[in-house]
Amino acid sequence: MPETSPPADLPPLPPLTTQAEHLIALGVPDLAAIPADELRAFAEKAERGDGGTLLAVHPDRAPASALAPLLRRADKPGFAVVDMPDVDDFAPDGIELPDAPLYVVTGIDRGDQMANWSPEEALPALTEQTRTPLLLTEGIHWVLQQPAALERNRCFMTIGSRLRKANGALDARTPAIWISNGTGRDGRERRDAPKVGWCWWGNRHTWLGFASTTGRR
Repeated sequence: MPETSPPADLPPLPPLTTQAEHLIALGVPDLAAIPADELRAFAEKAERGDGGTLLAVHPDRAPASALAPLLRRADKPGFAVVDMPDVDDFAPDGIELPDAPLYVVTGIDRGDQMANWSPEEALPALTEQTRTPLLLTEGIHWVLQQPAALERNRCFMTIGSRLRKANGALDARTPAIWISNGTGRDGRERRDAPKVGWCWWGNRHTWLGFASTTGRR
């Protein structure tokens, strides 16, 4: 297995009620067709006071293409790369989501210890640890609520989202969230902006871990 790097300590997530208010301020209820009061009520009911849960909107209600521009870093809005126009077609693969517009994600870890692993190597290791990889939308929600989760040389992949081709085979691209260097088609004006992109299933990157969760409810 490749060498690993030590995991970084991150501050606890805000209370679910605080997360709900942040999503409301960003306009997420409107894009997801969920009343703000319903979002507040769900957060109050789901709150357990442990500071370790993430409020998520089902990707059918709030797809990655709608959430990515809400990200902010250095006053730069987030974006999805131009060569991923099918970003919303990357769906949960082998992961059952709660049958509800809102749910919570528990025990999130950025997977720094798997930096320089390939997705192909990381997935069985996460499964052995009884963890499941984050979906792309969950990763975006995480950075929305905890911007410190995204830092240079400590970014992450979200390999719970995969794209099935018409023939049933999996697309070799795997989504990730990192920070743009403002090069190439990103554009110089996007340097330091949060970026939704992709990497190959068999490739390793020293600066990408594998975000995962202990469960969803």
